[in-house]
Amino acid sequence: MKISSLFAAVPLFALAACGGSTTDGNASGPVAPVAGKTAPAGTSWTDTVSATPEGGMRMGNPDAPLKLVEYGSRACPYCAKFDQEGFPVLKQSYIATGKLSYEFREYPVHGALDIAPILLGQCTGDPATFFPILDQMFANQQTLLANEQTVQAKVQAAQGASPNQVAVMYAEGLGYLDFMKQRGLPEDKARACLNDKARIDKLVERTKFANDKFQISGTPTFILNGQKLDAVDEWAKLEPVLKARGG
Repeated sequence: MKISSLFAAVPLFALAACGGSTTDGNASGPVAPVAGKTAPAGTSWTDTVSATPEGGMRMGNPDAPLKLVEYGSRACPYCAKFDQEGFPVLKQSYIATGKLSYEFREYPVHGALDIAPILLGQCTGDPATFFPILDQMFANQQTLLANEQTVQAKVQAAQGASPNQVAVMYAEGLGYLDFMKQRGLPEDKARACLNDKARIDKLVERTKFANDKFQISGTPTFILNGQKLDAVDEWAKLEPVLKARGG
């Protein structure tokens, strides 16, 4: 995918396409089942959510023997498909047992289009709201992106607009701003997040890290215990890998 105009001045993005990679690099024999761990009294691992140093949000036992990372895009239909088909099973059968932690890291595979939902999805500052809002963005993805071409034309016509101004245009035009207001985020706080240049700079930095370390070629991309899982872009392909690794 061609780099969006939002990042045209930042030649570090090598953004690919929504849909994952196509090469096979997951050769690994089965291992013994890993041990689970009971969550501390009065808590559950699926409610244990915290930010990570890499900029992601992790659910589950931080010391789980299986550590799964997804690089995903809130505007990617393949990521929405995984969220619908795989994430409920992942939570119940893997995260809840304490044997696997799951971390979502934002990857703006579409460039400018992804920035508004990323900034707003992280804006509440409350880890407990991160995954519910992410799930709801995926569930409402088709509705939120219905006017994508119309808004994109307006963005392209806005010569000289800053990345933050572009984020505001997408947030207003696609309905992400209203979406977040309906879920309790005050409009002034939402607009402050959209206009925060430091947040975009940090996203650029973290995307460069992802590209340099894992050569991300599409979304979703899954990383298991530090190893990129090639040709694994849906739950039907991911679960056999998890079982083979002891899940």
